[in-house]
Amino acid sequence: MTLVLGVDEAGRGPLAGPVAVGVVAVREDFDLDAAFPGLNDSKQLTEKARDILFELLIAHALNGDVSYHVELVSHRVIDERGITHAVERGVRKGVRKLMPEPADGKVWLDGLLKAPKEYEQETVVRGDSIIPAIMLASVAAKVTRDRYMTRFARRFPLYGFERHKGYGTDLHYRALKEYGLCDLHRRTFIHLAELDSVR
Repeated sequence: MTLVLGVDEAGRGPLAGPVAVGVVAVREDFDLDAAFPGLNDSKQLTEKARDILFELLIAHALNGDVSYHVELVSHRVIDERGITHAVERGVRKGVRKLMPEPADGKVWLDGLLKAPKEYEQETVVRGDSIIPAIMLASVAAKVTRDRYMTRFARRFPLYGFERHKGYGTDLHYRALKEYGLCDLHRRTFIHLAELDSVR
């Protein structure tokens, strides 16, 4: 059985929370477009559309048609080792989890992502709008990370994580200026001098 893996990440730029690397594995002959109507790059979809596709992904995974994994790499790793290292770690762990034997298939990755060198792979710029397996990986990564940030909004209610998911919105910067940083923030991404200009 030849597998196709799609890989994409979500949450490279936020000021708080983990980066998420989504990996999806399907048989080469499985029609993702037919199984996932409306599939597209997660950034082009509404939150509702992403949620519907993610629930479909769970159902297909339970049927054994598709496998998926989302590797969340923490804000602490990002601060200690950098975002590039964190994303690379997520890709490496996710790919090896879903396809332990490199000879079993091919890995398709979005943007500038790279799988471990022993895997047959192809990196496609804007692959999340071209390759269905990458699209589905982008949805899995985005929904998983958004739900993670929404859960943590209950623990840190002052910051509005359920609304901006940790990105650097005006609301988020105003909360940072008023309350300072919480345990979920990426300290290397936040420059306190920038907060002086926030009203």
